[in-house]
Amino acid sequence: MDILNVEAFLIAITILTLTPGLDTALVIRNTSRSGLADGCMTSFGICSGLFVHAFFSAVGISAILAQSAELFQMVKMVGATYLIWLGVSSLRAMVKNKGCIEIGELVQGTYSAKRSLREGFLSNVLNPKTAVFYLAFLPQFVNPEGSPLWQSMLMASIHFIIAMVWQCGLASILNSAKNLLKNARFMHWMEGVTAVVLVGLGIKLLMEESP
Repeated sequence: MDILNVEAFLIAITILTLTPGLDTALVIRNTSRSGLADGCMTSFGICSGLFVHAFFSAVGISAILAQSAELFQMVKMVGATYLIWLGVSSLRAMVKNKGCIEIGELVQGTYSAKRSLREGFLSNVLNPKTAVFYLAFLPQFVNPEGSPLWQSMLMASIHFIIAMVWQCGLASILNSAKNLLKNARFMHWMEGVTAVVLVGLGIKLLMEESP
């Protein structure tokens, strides 16, 4: 393995993966919406986006993103707007279905693998903070004697596995909480909370200053 300080990389990327954030909120939101398959496919979409950032980091495109305030702002606005759209869409669906919810009866949305994959992938790829993070983080472990692209993709693969295990585990735990899942009011409340979190994250991203 060409990666330098593999142990340090594993520890750092694991801690960062376990830190709650947008990915966690989106997986919880979609698991609440349509069950375990929805949460896991969303996670797959999120983790697939890591390879896009790893590639851009390796070829230096992320450097342009980090150094250009205008470009960073443009991508940030697109990504933040998408997050807000996800949250608002969830809130609108929650209000629309409010009259259909009864205590003790869970009414889940229809599962669409394509939709879940798209939402996860776009939420990750359109997040400029992930691109800048990969730009700053991955080079610390790249062996200059090896291929930067190969090493970046390898590190993204490791991150992919860790994140998939963690996020699918969360989805499984949530889906296994039978007593809570049978309480439609609880799920209605949870979907609303995660929707608000998505909107909040999008607004926070919009308001943050460019690097």
